Amino acid sequence: MQLVVSRIVFMDIQLSKQAESAWITLMRTQQLLLIKVEAELKAAGLPPLAWYDVLLELSRDSEAGLRQFEIAQRVLLNKYNLSRLIDRLQNEGLVKRQACDDDGRGNIVKITKKGLQLKQQMWPVYAAAIQNLIADSLNSQQLKSLTELMRLLATPHLTTPA
Repeated sequence: MQLVVSRIVFMDIQLSKQAESAWITLMRTQQLLLIKVEAELKAAGLPPLAWYDVLLELSRDSEAGLRQFEIAQRVLLNKYNLSRLIDRLQNEGLVKRQACDDDGRGNIVKITKKGLQLKQQMWPVYAAAIQNLIADSLNSQQLKSLTELMRLLATPHLTTPA
């Protein structure tokens, strides 16, 4: 069996059971936590977490706005439907697009007042879910260790294009 990673060919990789178990646990945990956060938002009558993710990034640059590729680089969630998501946000009056001065083909996306209000409305539900799912389950040292472990995993890959 051949596996090509970053233009390097690996033959017959023998993955340790610990590495396989860590990977499976990480992926399952991430999915489970996101499902629970989504359920909390839905129970509160709020839109999906991806909406918050985009609105948060736009609120950080509310004056200048962001190009769509910049949003894609910053959001935490899947980027595969970002264009359609921005269309939905625009249709709801949460964001607006305007022509980009530097590139006639591109657009700048900006958050609207209504978008800022929705982001503020979503945050307490999202924060409570994070508190319930992470902070209440781990002590301070465990939270620090988890953060450090996740950074160790992410650091060599932070410059990898999404």
